[in-house]
Amino acid sequence: MLRQVVEAIELLEDPRTDGAAAAAWVARHGPASVRHQRLDAERGSTDVVTVEIGSGTPCLGILGVLGGTGLRPERPGLVSDADGAVVALAAAAALAREAGWGDAPPGRVIVSTHICPRALSRPHQPAPMMTCPVPRERVLAAQLDPAMEAVLAVDATRANRVVNHTGFAVTPSVKEGWILKPSADLLGLMEWATGEPPVVAPVTMQDITPYSSGVAHINSMMQPATLTDAPVVGVALTARAVVAGSATGANPPFALDGAARFCREVARAFGAGRCAFHDAAEFERLVSLYGSMRHLVGPGRSEAATAKAATPTTPSAANSQGTGA
Repeated sequence: MLRQVVEAIELLEDPRTDGAAAAAWVARHGPASVRHQRLDAERGSTDVVTVEIGSGTPCLGILGVLGGTGLRPERPGLVSDADGAVVALAAAAALAREAGWGDAPPGRVIVSTHICPRALSRPHQPAPMMTCPVPRERVLAAQLDPAMEAVLAVDATRANRVVNHTGFAVTPSVKEGWILKPSADLLGLMEWATGEPPVVAPVTMQDITPYSSGVAHINSMMQPATLTDAPVVGVALTARAVVAGSATGANPPFALDGAARFCREVARAFGAGRCAFHDAAEFERLVSLYGSMRHLVGPGRSEAATAKAATPTTPSAANSQGTGA
């Protein structure tokens, strides 16, 4: 999958790349339903690209979560924060290619990310972060689909001092305001993908609250959990040193390849019923003992679906079937 990662980096480095160009690039790899839509706001716009491979159930969501792919005109080049988009597009392209071979994972996989080469930055400690000119809740609502039964949220997570590791880490599962234990199945797949012991990124209660809470968050990795009832696991792209989200020349292809291969393996295992994001019986026991925690995270799946339905969609020229690699 390294080839797809490198090509995705080169694709997004071009400031002319928009949702249509990214959708066309993915569609060339194999049979997939590809669409894109532009979201406009007062401070700018971004393009959401969504790829569906396979059909039926179960349905896994893979989201590339980010503020933007570039900080132009202030700083030319692809920023560190773009890593979520790189991994998502590379995974989508590889899954589409394999579907063309007859090796599509069982069930359905929906991959979605957004492309914003002219994003903004905001102060953050210990390093500045990127922020999308379109409200984050609106972007995530466009990316999420009510059919998703579990979600991997891939995000650059280098502007911190709590995960000092080059590569990627996974978070504990988060569902309806509960931070649950890390999934043993996901940790095993991480070992397969990396050949190394698994690394778990810590998340706190404030990390799983909406950004509108006004409290500090490690980044936006867990924000999908505020808009869906499905279990969400963050895939954090990490480094040993602090790297600002707005830093350029900071997209290590081998680390991104490992994360993309992990996402693909999760898609295969989840579709085959071999990967659980959480222990459903244990979750129900926690709720029965201590009550719901949904008040921490927001409206849940139904309102996200309503927001998604209210967002106008522009069909992609690459929509429906790809032409093959």
